[in-house]
Parts: sequence; C-alpha cells; structure tokens
Amino acid sequence: MTAKCLLVLLSASLLSLDALHAQSPAPLTPDDVVLTLELAPGEPPLRVTPAQMMSIFREPGFSVAVVEHDHIAWAKGFGVTAAGERTPVTPRTLFQAASISKPVTAAGALWLVQHGKLSLDEDVNRLFKSWRIPDDSFTTAQKVTLRRLLSHNAGLNVPGFDGYVYGEPLPNTEQTLDGVPPANNVPVRVTKVPGTVCDYSGGGYAIVGMLIKDASGQSFEDFMREHVLVPAGMTESTFQQDLPQAFAARAATGTDRTGKSLPGKWRLFPELAPDGLWTTPTDLVKFGLEIAHSARDSSKHVLSRSSVREMLTVQCRDDPDGGTGLGFALGYQKHPAIFFHNGSNAGFQSVLMMDPDAGWGYAAMGNSDNFQSVNRAVFHALSVLYGWGVESHSRDLGENLTIIRALRNTSTALAYYMRARSTGFAGLRHDAKTLNDFGYSLLGDKQFVDAIRVFRLNVAEYPKDANSYDSLGEAYMDAGERDLAISSYRRSLELDPKNENAVARLKQLRSGR
Repeated sequence: MTAKCLLVLLSASLLSLDALHAQSPAPLTPDDVVLTLELAPGEPPLRVTPAQMMSIFREPGFSVAVVEHDHIAWAKGFGVTAAGERTPVTPRTLFQAASISKPVTAAGALWLVQHGKLSLDEDVNRLFKSWRIPDDSFTTAQKVTLRRLLSHNAGLNVPGFDGYVYGEPLPNTEQTLDGVPPANNVPVRVTKVPGTVCDYSGGGYAIVGMLIKDASGQSFEDFMREHVLVPAGMTESTFQQDLPQAFAARAATGTDRTGKSLPGKWRLFPELAPDGLWTTPTDLVKFGLEIAHSARDSSKHVLSRSSVREMLTVQCRDDPDGGTGLGFALGYQKHPAIFFHNGSNAGFQSVLMMDPDAGWGYAAMGNSDNFQSVNRAVFHALSVLYGWGVESHSRDLGENLTIIRALRNTSTALAYYMRARSTGFAGLRHDAKTLNDFGYSLLGDKQFVDAIRVFRLNVAEYPKDANSYDSLGEAYMDAGERDLAISSYRRSLELDPKNENAVARLKQLRSGR
C-alpha cells in the first residue's frame, strides 16, 4: 500500500462502503471502515462508524485477525469484554469458537488416522471401545464411518447443542449421545441412510469426540492440546470448559440479542468436539495457516500433506460452488480453494476463512448473538481494500433500516426503503422477513404506531404471506386495536389454515381476555 490515504468507494445503488487506509506502517483495521448510506438526493449521506454499528446492534466486543502473504498481518480488538463494563477487548481476549471447533476436531481425528489408530472408512462401531451407535433400518446397507461423520454425511440428527448454564449438572459424553439426563438434547441417532445426504450434525461430531478419546486413551481436551493446539501454535486456546484462571481472566462475556449478558457469563458445552473450543482470532488464523501450509507440504506440524489434501477435498456436495470437506466447508463465491467455517454458540459468534492459493485469511470473533451484522460490513470492506475478491456486493436491507432508524428515525428508514424499492432493491438483499423483523424491533420498543405502519407496509408488499398478517395482528393486539387485530388474524388464517398462533390469538381476542 502507498503512504497516501486510500479511499475506496463501493457503490451499490443506495449503498457504498468507504474505507481509508492510514499512512504506513499503520495497518488497516476495522476502525478504517465506514458504512455510507445514501438517504436521498441532495442530502448528505449517513456515515456510520464501526463503533456506532456495534452500539446499534448491541455488539459489546469484536476481535479480528488478518492474514496477508501467508503471514499474520495484524490483529486487533474493539469494544469491551462485557456489556456495560470497561475492560477492553484485545487480541488476547478469548471467545467461544462454537462450531469452528469442528474443523479443529477434524484435524485431531485425522492425526489418529494418519498414525493408524482410526480408519476413515471403517464402520465406527468396530472402532469404539465403550459406546456404540444403535443399529437400525438405516444402517442395514450403509454404515456410519469417520469420513461421513467429519463431512456431515452420516445421516445423523441433532444439528447443534444449547449448552448449560454455569452451575447446572453437566452430562458426560455417553449421556449426551444417548440423550439422558442431565443432557438437554435428544439422543444422537441415525435418521437417514448414511452417505445419501449432506445433513449438518453437531451430534455427529460428539461421536467423533468419543472416537478420539477411545482411540487415543486420553481425555479429549488433553489429546487436542497435545496433538493439535500446541503444534499449531494455538497457545491461547483450550477445550477445557472449566477455564484455567489465566484464561478465565481474559474471557469475554456472552451477550444475547437484547444486549444483556448471559447468566454466569457464558454457557458450558461439555460435548467439546463440536462446540467447546475457547480461542482468539489470532489462534484461529494460526490454525488456518497450519492447514494451508501443510497443503503445500511446508508445515506438517499437525497433519501431512496427504491428510490435509483429504481434508480439503469435497466429500459431500451441497453447494454448486463447493461442499463439505473433512471439517471445513469448501468453496466460497466460486473460489474453490477457500476453506472456511462459521461458529454460533449462545452469546458468541465467529468466522474463519482462508485462501491457501492467494495467501490471505480472515478470522473474527464477537461476544454477541448480533455479531454477523458488524462482521459482514467489516469483511466486505477489507476484501475490497486487500483485493481478496470475495466481497458480496449486496447488503442486508433490514440491517440498513435498523441503522437509519437508530441514527435518524423510522420515517427516514421507510423513505429509504421506498427509494430502494423504486430501484428494484439493487444491491440489497430482502424478503418478507425484512420489514417483519424491522416491525418487531419497533414493537419491542413499544412504538406501536410505527410498528403498525411497518407491518401494514409489509402486508401491502407481500399480500399472500400469512406471517405478515399474523405480525400485523400482534401489533394491533398490543396497541389495543381489538377489531383490527381480529381482522388481521382472520386473513392470516385464510392464507394459512394451519397457523395455530392465529387460532389461539383469535380465541383470546373473542373471549375478551
């Protein structure tokens, strides 16, 4: 980059992203990204800083690490570790990686395959020393294998786990897999013929965790630290749910969508393999670099080149541009070399993306269920500035409406919507949920008049959508407009006779309760 300030303007009809690159050697950071919304001809655009976006979307903390030219270029934290507190997020602040635990776990399983302790294609029931997957009609012809487990192609249920509030009894792995108390999930079972469909299963990765324990003779946490985390240089990472004091002191507090901290600061995820990793964006890109370098035979601290190439080969194709490898999703916006994964636990979200051919990577983590609204804008702008070529040239219309309402008012937001509509929503993603969600944000703030205004617009836009009328009925009901609420719920039922909520609400309204 030159020493001059670089201004990049991405024009997408009503939206552009501006970013300024400070003079060298200061690295580009999310502080340099400004979201610019064109409100009306002749009116100054609305320029929104990351700090404002974090405030609007109730995202207390955001941490990011960037890879350029096969090396970590920079890492920085923004905001605070807990809502309403002052401790700043730094690059060493720990977050729950959630489902990004899966590719890390996959590396551990492949290490055992590489060392002859597990097999990718053998019936896993032959590999267990303790627990077994119950056989049923689905496993008669096809068996559950490690390859299928790692690629979400084993026909298993339980896509994810809810976690446990600190202080609650925690299940062991067998209790989790069988769905018996204190486990709060249904049993992990084969519900489709293995090998026939890509079906995301956190339950399948819980089985992988059990396989790793059986094959290694170690606890899952110890095995992963010894054979994956430490060799990959992930010194700020652990699968331990009872965090060591040094880690606990630097751990962020999870935050729900309303901006409230989670009870006990965070939930515990004793399943570990699918969702239990605590880490930092810097450690995530270290893991990504380890995999990328090993694919070229230039690292091999964890896996051999052949193992990594197996990992980065599509095993289950669920997308025309890619599919699922062994742990990672593969292919992104027609870039087949890119491997990536997202993560979402209660109160935490994250993303890891790496292009081993182009030598760039990106990891970001946040302590909020609203993380993606901030992350999308940051990733988009960084991709343009660095020339990664993977930015999406469209924005979520609902997010823009929320920003405009927060910094201006509802009328300005709706004027923006109508102007977007006149252009065919060029550069903006939207559907029936866009105005519906916007209306509920107003309803939650008890702004009944504005909420009704938004829901009425939505039913005009989507006159065949039963849920839009259901939402309008709720707004009228909350505002005390009984007759209008009854009319809206009736219309919802006409469009969807199975709408049980409308039936219940009509009964309540007619009884006068």
